Amino acid sequence: MTVLEAVLLLLAGVGVFIAGMNMLGDGLEKSAGGGLKRLLGKISGNRFAGVGVGAGATAIIQSSSATSVMVIGFVNAGIMTLFQATAIIMGANIGTTITGILVSLKSLPIADFAMVLAFIGVMMMFIKKDKAKQIGGILCGFGLIFVGLDLMGSSLKKCDALNDFFKDLFTKIDFPLLLILCGALFTALIQSSSAATGIFISMVGSGALSLDVALFLVLGSNIGTCITAVLACMGAGVNAKRTALIHLSFNVIGTVIFTALLWPLRAYAVQWLTQIPGGEEMQLAWFHVIFNVSTTLLLLPFIKQLVAMATKIIPERKAEEDNRRLKYVDERLLTTPPVAIMQVKKEVEYMADLAKANLEKSFEANFGVAKEYESEIAERESTINFTNKTLTRFLIKLSPLVDNQNEKRIGAYFHVLNDLERIGDHAENFGEIASEMQEKGLAFSSVAVEELKTMQEKVLRMFAIATEVFDGRNAEKLTELTALENEVDALKRELTANHYKRLADGECKIEHSPYFSSTVAGLERVADHLVNVGYSILNPTGSQSDAKIAVKAEN
Repeated sequence: MTVLEAVLLLLAGVGVFIAGMNMLGDGLEKSAGGGLKRLLGKISGNRFAGVGVGAGATAIIQSSSATSVMVIGFVNAGIMTLFQATAIIMGANIGTTITGILVSLKSLPIADFAMVLAFIGVMMMFIKKDKAKQIGGILCGFGLIFVGLDLMGSSLKKCDALNDFFKDLFTKIDFPLLLILCGALFTALIQSSSAATGIFISMVGSGALSLDVALFLVLGSNIGTCITAVLACMGAGVNAKRTALIHLSFNVIGTVIFTALLWPLRAYAVQWLTQIPGGEEMQLAWFHVIFNVSTTLLLLPFIKQLVAMATKIIPERKAEEDNRRLKYVDERLLTTPPVAIMQVKKEVEYMADLAKANLEKSFEANFGVAKEYESEIAERESTINFTNKTLTRFLIKLSPLVDNQNEKRIGAYFHVLNDLERIGDHAENFGEIASEMQEKGLAFSSVAVEELKTMQEKVLRMFAIATEVFDGRNAEKLTELTALENEVDALKRELTANHYKRLADGECKIEHSPYFSSTVAGLERVADHLVNVGYSILNPTGSQSDAKIAVKAEN
């Protein structure tokens, strides 16, 4: 085999290997989305629990970089503390060692059989069921990892010139700090310490790398993987930047400690590692495990100190407006769609809370000093509009990344966002009506006030039911929601007729008429939007009437 052919085969092997890792990670993430949600739901102030969650999540998605990016997103959204994030990042470094152990299996007889899984996985991906496609993706990714490793190994073993080139290269740069730098740069280039470690393990198995050289390359890869987290925090909040700094500090501190031990004791370390059965590939994989577990155990008691250091290095920015950010959703969550779906639901519920609060305040404005409520309502309305636009853009990006079931859920969220935004607009209009009337010295009669209160109470009851349905998908409540909507429709007609009767009897001024009619009509439209919120979850792509028919059939 010529050198050119060997280089092309080596590059092809690297490409297939990385593609297999990505496919395996995507498949595991989609099939274990519920498990990932449960893991993240166990986040607490307990550092050991945090390490466990980080290790488990990373084992599922096969990428410590993805876990770190996801954690930065949570911190940026303000739903995770730096303490919790630090523990999870430590766990992620342990979870990522699974890939190295997986790659080291190449030295065992099962590797040839594992490659066949790529074909089996591709065949399963032609099946229409989502579950079968997910399993097929996992099997195909698993098989492609070994296909890539085999191609890389073949390129080095069948071309002595290429193998000798790498041997000579690393002999010339056989200086620990330089090797660490090479490992860091290579990992930063491919943005995956798991992939970099896998490639180093493959090169050790082919003889292109000696074990003592590979140890320092692996140490460097743990620093290089932090580039993803550093890039992820660009343009993010202060705490997100602190999280990235802690991630980098953790790996740098661990690398410094291990380098200080390995440098003078390299020969003894290699001799000790050779006691591990399975050959040099398995030995390098276990070194990666030992490094990450030892560094975690060493730094776990000092999480508070790491957080304090990051806080001191990156202080709070003065007089900075930080309101224009979603509360639960962050762009970085696109790397983990199941978690993103979970956070979108929280964001929609938060927007619903804002709309309900504005609705209640606008009702109070009718019976109090309206000017006192103006700024509060306007501020919430601004947040509602921002959330609607920003979350809609996020959902457009998220939609192609999810399965059919979650795609339908995203469709429902689009509708709900639109309805909540319109409810917010109506609430703002009610507040403006109250302000304008008070400026003109106008006030509804006591009878009209009682009628409006009755209608308002029914609308607020509908809001409570709609949000309950959205949260728990309780179809039985939809019957009550529909009944209340019919009552609001009837009230609109009744209140309008009563108002015109009072006008005819001289009990009400003509100046009241446009304000009363607008308020009653607005309340009726809010009721319509609330029904849409309830029914959109059950029937995200169809009409409200179709969903109502379906509910009646169930009941």
